[in-house]
Amino acid sequence: MMNFRKLLLLLPLTFAFLLAITACGGAASTGEESAASDKKITIMEWSGYEVTENPYLFPAFAEAYTPTIEEAVDYIFFAEDPEAFAKIQSGVDVDLVHPCESYMGLYVENDLLQPIDTSRIEHWDELNPKLVELGQFDGVQYFVPWDWGYESILVRTDLVEEVPDSWADLWDPQYAGKLMLWDSGQANYAMTALSLGYTDPWGSLSPEVVEEVKQKLIELKPNVLTYWTDYTQTYDMPASGEVWLSSTTWQDAYGNLVTQDIPAAYIEPTEGRLGWVCGYGILKDAGNIDRVYEFLNAATAPESAAGLGNGYWYGHANTSAIDLIDPQIVEFMGLDKVNELFERTVFYQPLSEDQRQLVIQMWNEVKAAP
Repeated sequence: MMNFRKLLLLLPLTFAFLLAITACGGAASTGEESAASDKKITIMEWSGYEVTENPYLFPAFAEAYTPTIEEAVDYIFFAEDPEAFAKIQSGVDVDLVHPCESYMGLYVENDLLQPIDTSRIEHWDELNPKLVELGQFDGVQYFVPWDWGYESILVRTDLVEEVPDSWADLWDPQYAGKLMLWDSGQANYAMTALSLGYTDPWGSLSPEVVEEVKQKLIELKPNVLTYWTDYTQTYDMPASGEVWLSSTTWQDAYGNLVTQDIPAAYIEPTEGRLGWVCGYGILKDAGNIDRVYEFLNAATAPESAAGLGNGYWYGHANTSAIDLIDPQIVEFMGLDKVNELFERTVFYQPLSEDQRQLVIQMWNEVKAAP
């Protein structure tokens, strides 16, 4: 789902700084160094999250293995959740996978994962309980939540007469030909359902509601300039002024405009922003399980949260790293109000295969309509 992870936006906290924190005792030891064998682990990962290129995201793991970190971990990359799931179902050999919430259930249903031994994760009690719950199925913890973020409306405030304050405002004729939508059936289903008054898009998902959403999206087409498929479009097209509004866009695109001093807003719609959560699952036949938990300990540490927040303007499951993150990012993301996160954000939920296919078909019909 998150192609945008390929780009490092900001890095106020450098890797050297994070290692300095570790040296001073600020970072927790992974507690697994002596136990891990020499067998390399392989992670099915979004490009941009690899510790080999971005050590500030997992500083304790990077410190333990630098300068031979390529001998400790390898990566297989994917661009969308369906691609990762298909690769693992086909037998691609990995130890860890990093899907998002709407696909987590499929891994469990297909018996691809082993439960998480939370006693081996030192910072487990520091993780947001609501995010932890998203990784549980039938009372069993199968995922370690790691990253989360928003999808909302990015606006060039200097180019519009009125700044929208709701998803429903996207249908306003004043934005004709200046709106960009994400080429995602689930995202457009959710934001349109919200605009129609369905406060729980996933609980309301039925053939009747999907048909209503389809007709509403077809009505939106006069306002749509294009559909974005790559995160760079959400950076470049608003920056150039070709697009005034970019819908269901991730917050890093807003960060990109801010760093260029381009007037912009990232709306909190009256119906609520959409939200996503992704996390790590351990494959049933994972090889070097000690090193897997060594990695997960590094991933859940406060210093990892600081690297993710400062580097990508993303939220992290660990809520104890506020003092390590730029105050501007803390305020923008609401990192100091994590208890309110689920009250003001509509998070994606796991879908059945039938529901997923229903939404895919709906979106294809919308794009094909005149």
